[in-house]
Amino acid sequence: MAKPLEIRRKVGAVLARIAITMGEPAGIGPEICLKALRAPAFGEHDVRLIGSVHVLGRCAQALGLRMPEDGQLIDVPIAGADGIAPGTVTAAGGEASAAYIERACEIARAGEVDAIVTAPINKESLRAAGVPHIGHTELLAAAFGVAHPLTLFVTEGLRVFFLSRHLSLRQAIDYATRERVLDMLRRVHEAMGQLGFDRPSIAVAAMNPHASDGGQFGTEEAEHLEPAVRNAQSEGIDARGPIGADSVFHQGLQGQHDCVLSLYHDQGHIATKTRDFHGTISATLGLPVLRTSVDHGTAFDIAWQGKASEYSLIKAVDVALDLLRRRR
Repeated sequence: MAKPLEIRRKVGAVLARIAITMGEPAGIGPEICLKALRAPAFGEHDVRLIGSVHVLGRCAQALGLRMPEDGQLIDVPIAGADGIAPGTVTAAGGEASAAYIERACEIARAGEVDAIVTAPINKESLRAAGVPHIGHTELLAAAFGVAHPLTLFVTEGLRVFFLSRHLSLRQAIDYATRERVLDMLRRVHEAMGQLGFDRPSIAVAAMNPHASDGGQFGTEEAEHLEPAVRNAQSEGIDARGPIGADSVFHQGLQGQHDCVLSLYHDQGHIATKTRDFHGTISATLGLPVLRTSVDHGTAFDIAWQGKASEYSLIKAVDVALDLLRRRR
């Protein structure tokens, strides 16, 4: 059972302005948003939910939940909202998911919010709607015109960045070149500095078992990872490794490194989610506005049934407040 969370009441000396996007209408997004907005400490911040009144009203009625208060909801009407049924993939659901994100980006560009917190969206629905982006990060990058935003996972004291995420394992191995790893180390060093770390230590996870054990289990370490680390060190970056992936994440949790660079999707996801599945929060850095998100899916199998927990969404707000405090 996840422990209850107490939202940080202030970011520095000021209250935070946060927009929460409702996510896929047919998933658990509407339910967890309605539940999360009941958190007492939300009243201490300017928290606004971007979604559809019609969909939220149907979900609230079905589950006996209270609708957001006046001023808490930014309504984005959906064409075909009546046809959206819980647990089903629809083009309307995909269109709505993208529309909520675009509206959040609009108010962020206008300087009206400090952070965007996102509920889960569904990739099949996005495809059905013809949305040309695979997920949140890509949608946000396109909306803000940012080529390569950084993905950061936070769980307890462990911070994990990703060299690549939505690539096949074969593609991810080929992607991990010396040039790309070095460029990522530079970007992680800069991003951690913006979060208040003076000289952040960055551990690079190895690709092969035991970091290839001197070349016995592959050449990726010798040909790409080790040279990238040496080059970064020569530039004054506290890069370390490569360190075996069966050890480096534990070391991060123990505070031996400020953050870990995971080379591909599952390498970092397994480590963080095994430690705390519901408490692992995804943050996107390098955008004009901070973005955090739950790292679970739309859970179509339990959508609108009163079974979904708002814990991760509240935790995502909590992490956003912590990162904003570090920035300030």
